[in-house]
Amino acid sequence: MTNESTVTVYYEHDHDRLDELFKNFQHWKRADFAKAKEIFKQFKFGLQRHIVWEEEILFPFFEEKNGMHNQGPTEVMRLEHRLIKKHLEAIHDKVKAGSPETDDDELHLLNTLTMHNEKEERILYPAIDRTMNDAEREKVFHTMQSTPEERYNKCC
Repeated sequence: MTNESTVTVYYEHDHDRLDELFKNFQHWKRADFAKAKEIFKQFKFGLQRHIVWEEEILFPFFEEKNGMHNQGPTEVMRLEHRLIKKHLEAIHDKVKAGSPETDDDELHLLNTLTMHNEKEERILYPAIDRTMNDAEREKVFHTMQSTPEERYNKCC
């Protein structure tokens, strides 16, 4: 992470990384379930970390800057995070049980994530970038990297 990186660029890259992991999970789940399970773990850890970073670091920063607490775009994102977590756990339960039969749950997760990520990338992240100076961005990124792994590293 560098000072030149914006929140928008950084989080878009993380969305892309997570999307690729999920596609790999889908590709391998019926061909090599053990491999798919390991990929799913990486995806789940990454998505959980992403949500923790947003809800515990990025959103509070933005809310403090604009005075919108428990309302506005970050509240909508939190509501969507709850739905994302629900779908993620439905897949996790099946993966944990050794079942590759996750297609319906995947569809629900992907539909929710696609809509959610688009709103973040087009609206929320650019708005956050506009409120943030270089020192604040550096502090946010440092805090993200300092987040203890046990906050998000929960799976299978």
